[in-house]
Amino acid sequence: MKTKSKKFKEIETKEKLQLIAEWLDEKQAIDVVAIDVTGICPISEIVMVVSAKGVRHAQSLADNILEKLAIENIEYLGMEGYQTGDWILLDLNDIIIHIFQEDNRAFYNVEGLWSEGKRVELDTNR
Repeated sequence: MKTKSKKFKEIETKEKLQLIAEWLDEKQAIDVVAIDVTGICPISEIVMVVSAKGVRHAQSLADNILEKLAIENIEYLGMEGYQTGDWILLDLNDIIIHIFQEDNRAFYNVEGLWSEGKRVELDTNR
């Protein structure tokens, strides 16, 4: 009997997180923070918070991630906020990425919301 092939590559959350950190680093993302919210957040394991220099930079960061996910055949569930670029949210199921303009990042304080979570060290070239 023929088995149905899986649509997306299976990848460990830590490995996916490292790839995303590298992709963000490639496009000069600012102040990238990853928080392990396992057991705290019912919908995700990792929350990433990133700052951008402007709307186009934020959109470029999101575009780069989506392009690389497609190349690597890694699933993503959706995106919100791309048009305005003030706060772009990417849902990768086990990882949620928030790309903010600096002032919005301070205002919404997502890091404070998940302060019970543990910060995850990211290995990037910078």
